[in-house]
Amino acid sequence: MFIKRVISFAILVLGILAMCVGQVYAQDSRSDRQQLSRIEEYCVGCHNFEDYAGSFDLETILGDDIASHAEEWEKAIRKLRAGMMPPPGQDRPRDRDYLRLTEWLENKIDAQAEINPGTKTLHRMNQSEYANVISELLGIEIDPSLYLPADSSARGFDNQAGSLTISPTLLEAYTRAASRIAKMAVGTWNSPTEMTYIVDADNSQNVQLPDMPLNTRGGIAVEHNFPADGEYSFSMQNFGLGSYIPGEKLEISIDGERVHLFDYTGLGIFVGMGGDHDGSLDVTLPVKAGTHKVGATFVATNFRPDIGLIQQYDRKSIENNDLPQVQYHPAIGMLKISGPFNAEKSTDSVSREKIFVCSPANADEEPQCAKHIIMTLTGKAFRRPVSEQDIAPMMAFYEEGRTGATFDDGIELALRRLLVDPEFLVRREHEPEDIQAGETYQLTDLELASRLSFFLWSSIPDEELIDLASRSRLSDPEVLEAQVRRMLDDPRAHALVKNFGQQWLYLRNLPTTSPDGIFFPDWDAELRHAFKQETELLFESIIREDRSILTLLDADYTFVNERLAKHYGIPNIYGAHFRRVELGPELDYRRGILGQGSFLALTWAENFRTSPVKRGVWVLENLLGTPPPAPPANVPALEETGENQINTLRDQLTLHRQNEPCATCHAIMDGIGFALENFNADGKYRKMAGHPRQFGGVASPIDATVELWDGTVVDGPAGLREQLLKYSPQFARFAVEKLMTYGVGRGTEYYDMPVVRQIVSNSESDNYSFSSLVLGVVNSPQFQMRVKTEANENLASN
Repeated sequence: MFIKRVISFAILVLGILAMCVGQVYAQDSRSDRQQLSRIEEYCVGCHNFEDYAGSFDLETILGDDIASHAEEWEKAIRKLRAGMMPPPGQDRPRDRDYLRLTEWLENKIDAQAEINPGTKTLHRMNQSEYANVISELLGIEIDPSLYLPADSSARGFDNQAGSLTISPTLLEAYTRAASRIAKMAVGTWNSPTEMTYIVDADNSQNVQLPDMPLNTRGGIAVEHNFPADGEYSFSMQNFGLGSYIPGEKLEISIDGERVHLFDYTGLGIFVGMGGDHDGSLDVTLPVKAGTHKVGATFVATNFRPDIGLIQQYDRKSIENNDLPQVQYHPAIGMLKISGPFNAEKSTDSVSREKIFVCSPANADEEPQCAKHIIMTLTGKAFRRPVSEQDIAPMMAFYEEGRTGATFDDGIELALRRLLVDPEFLVRREHEPEDIQAGETYQLTDLELASRLSFFLWSSIPDEELIDLASRSRLSDPEVLEAQVRRMLDDPRAHALVKNFGQQWLYLRNLPTTSPDGIFFPDWDAELRHAFKQETELLFESIIREDRSILTLLDADYTFVNERLAKHYGIPNIYGAHFRRVELGPELDYRRGILGQGSFLALTWAENFRTSPVKRGVWVLENLLGTPPPAPPANVPALEETGENQINTLRDQLTLHRQNEPCATCHAIMDGIGFALENFNADGKYRKMAGHPRQFGGVASPIDATVELWDGTVVDGPAGLREQLLKYSPQFARFAVEKLMTYGVGRGTEYYDMPVVRQIVSNSESDNYSFSSLVLGVVNSPQFQMRVKTEANENLASN
């Protein structure tokens, strides 16, 4: 009787469960039909087999399982997340339904997503990494562009494994570099070399340079590596010739300490050690081996009153010309450093301290000491503990170099061999032999340590990382998180600013910007450098203070020096050093990257005006991750169409996009750019547009009220910023994509997007803090795992 009751109860429970499952299934089916009908109503009308808008056909795949066409649907999700589709002017679902459709597509793909960390070829060090590793390993600061050919970029970065190929030419360059670097590091360099540093032609030289002594102006400051103790010649020349104000003094400093002072007597003549030379200066000074900051700068004098006939508000050296009635402050155009002469062997340099971890007292102790030195260097260079077999090639070179020479000569030759070893130049992740091609596998802790250090430091792991990895502790989640946070706090994490941030935000393109000096007379090299440093300091503050990545969009503070503050109209800022300033309501338009001169100068047109199109494209590409398609080949540039006879740039572009090939994309891009029209091409804020050479000399008020791609009407930079913040999750996703691309060394693909979404979802509770995004990437299968390939399997077996 009891058993029958139990059976009856079980049947009842199963029936209830079946009903619940059936209801859930019915609800899912009903939801699927609703979402598919929305796609049919709002999307298929354009994205079908016949119209094929955007080279995208949803009609053909609509009846299939969503996850089976993940590559195609991820393109649609990207547009939906940024609010880009349906295009402006077309009907779109209510906001609630719009979000449900987007999440439904994501959930369909994510539910069936499989782990696919992707494959990666051998990963060679790029120029920046090579320089950092040489500094870490040997204590020598080098300019890698003097030794190695330029790296190719892919997916926005120059550290992508697939683009870092190895050629015979590159191997020859590595060999020559190894020879020179080894001589400098050991201290056996004895042949003179010459290095010339050119000052930017548009450098005004009327303000103090960063890190130069107080009460100085202009000149040049460089980090120069002196390969040996000895005498070095310093030679400087002016920008051209002319009549210069007499009484100037020019000082040479090394590491901030004045080592020589010259009197300038006018007419381009310097008086000092080495004689008088028209327009040039030459002096020879003793310098110790190592990397030193060399400065050649003028002692600041009273700029006013101007003794020339032409009075200027802010006289600049770049305004020097042949007017006979005007006298100018001299300006340095070139610094040449030659040497060493009478070289002496360095015994106390930073590099020797790093190399010579022991010093043999006699010949009998040399072999053991050499082995200790080479094993220490090789372990750091190979990024793992090394064996006798690993160091055998270097020991053979040591013995060859020691024969008939000195102990130091042997170490130098061993170091040359080490610096061209494939294990040093290439990060090779060994694949297990006991798995099949196509299977995923976990990286070893030592391989993880290398990935982590090159991601966050662009350099080799330090001893703490290697120690943890050698004991298989680094892969422990708690240990790994602690190491990531430690590394982000380390000064070496500045590499994320220099390499990741600079490339993501296009800061490396700033040196090519130079608006027309007639229309923008305040533009000069100092301003361009200040733009770059302002954005770098903002990005670094996000890293150091572990701020939300959204701070890049809406930071209520920035960093300025006197030159930049004057350009922005910020009062009471003096001196060349940068300091943090809060942006009050009166400077609300300066908040975030959209108010910074770096972005604004990068997106100027190829003449005297702004480019709303370029600014719109930049925002779409670099903040929302939705780049527009390339323009049709037969569409002429705005300046070539004859449309520039109408009054305003906005009118010109309105006419330009009347044709359908232009209309759809310009409707998305132009509104973004016109919301930023209050910023001139040089980043100054303005309320009127126009110039005496524009539009017949008529200036017109700027109308920054625009309708954006999603139908929202905004007014000016602040309104655009607030609207972009509504798409914060999409911006955070794109930031994660960028971090993953940079950190893993390959571009993100459609199969990575479920992981990207999970990282962003997990970091939402922390307001998308920088560390939460980095930790999400580091903990992902894409960072910690790989897929075995057939080719690599064959290589392993051979």
